[in-house]
Amino acid sequence: MHVLTEKKPIAVADKISPFACCRFCNTPLTRTFVDLGMSPLCQSFVPPANQNAVELFYPLHVYLCDQCKLVQLEEYVSPPDIFTEYAYFSSFSDSAVRHAKKYVEMIIPRVALNQDSFVVEIASNDGYLLQHFLPHGIPVTGIEPAQNVAAVARKKGIPAVCEFLGPVVAQRFRAKYGPANLVIGNNVLAHVPDINGFVEGLRLLLADEGVLTMEFPHLLRLIEGNQFDTIYHEHFSYLSLLAVETIFSAHGLTVFDVEELEIHGGSLRVYASPTSSQPEARLNLSKVREDEAAAGFYNEAAYLDFSKRVMETKNNILKTLIELKSQGKSIVGYGAPGKGNTLLNYCGIRTDFLDYTVDRNDYKHGQFCPGSHIPIFPIEKIRETKPDYVFILPWNLTREITQQCEYIREWGGKFIIPIPEVEII
Repeated sequence: MHVLTEKKPIAVADKISPFACCRFCNTPLTRTFVDLGMSPLCQSFVPPANQNAVELFYPLHVYLCDQCKLVQLEEYVSPPDIFTEYAYFSSFSDSAVRHAKKYVEMIIPRVALNQDSFVVEIASNDGYLLQHFLPHGIPVTGIEPAQNVAAVARKKGIPAVCEFLGPVVAQRFRAKYGPANLVIGNNVLAHVPDINGFVEGLRLLLADEGVLTMEFPHLLRLIEGNQFDTIYHEHFSYLSLLAVETIFSAHGLTVFDVEELEIHGGSLRVYASPTSSQPEARLNLSKVREDEAAAGFYNEAAYLDFSKRVMETKNNILKTLIELKSQGKSIVGYGAPGKGNTLLNYCGIRTDFLDYTVDRNDYKHGQFCPGSHIPIFPIEKIRETKPDYVFILPWNLTREITQQCEYIREWGGKFIIPIPEVEII
């Protein structure tokens, strides 16, 4: 049962206070979910010329709104400062591309898309998803604020508009291109500080009978899986079905279905349409609502012990690394993802523990991880140096990475998985 809809209506914030107030309903934020200390922006990689320059660190203090139950960070840096040029390219993850292709093959018949339809993706990145519509002749356009990433999509033949979505941009876009039969947003809802303006923009993009699908990491899985490293400044909100239904409803959108996904440590894909179209609710909604209710999402029970578990995990990670280093073992990292930089800075892991890290994204090669200043090399560096242990920072891709680097077993190398608990394989 969706308890919040039975209480007094929650007012949408007209203006967000510069102090700690909920970005949706403007309720003062007084309850801590977890405090990870100070950290730099997780994608602010450091070039060699700036290695000795001052870096800006901001609080990673996450709050729970007592009223609407939205878990959130304050906005310390504006989206243009974070996303106008971005270091994340989705196509470097094989699993992300496979996931996108599977989604396209599913959604085309489900929404009955054809050559007369129009598909829009918000935060379309380098076209890793929209490219799969092209062989079907379905018109697509991406809205992607990062200029460098959008340029890669255009080279694939995918139109991309470099804008941050809000009501004004949505109205202008719709006037030029027409309404969308399908609007897609994967791992973007958490990235917007003005969540009211963003969701209003989504509604304006949709045709009267259009369908919106949004994927986001599920707060329930974050808590259950101890996934504290998925908290960073680019993620302004940490989302439950409870909070998303409440926010969407306030902007004339009704969630009518939901799927539970394994990607990114456990995500939800919600389906929504304009409330005026009266979409019929599916049974999956009741199941996820009941799971969240059982976990205590409708009161404070689900949120209270997370900080303690996070600190215990930090201590265990450091204990493992200290023990291995005391034995003279060499340890390197795999990956330089946003989540990895949160973990490195919160735990205080630098080159005293990890000699270096590697990444498939050549945009990061030759640079240093923010805060920790761990150098980033191509993946081939592992074969050259033959480390005893490889510390997997994007733990959600463990299967993919261990298969790619299976060759470390030639010299007796092992993998360290930090989340949900430290494991050596």
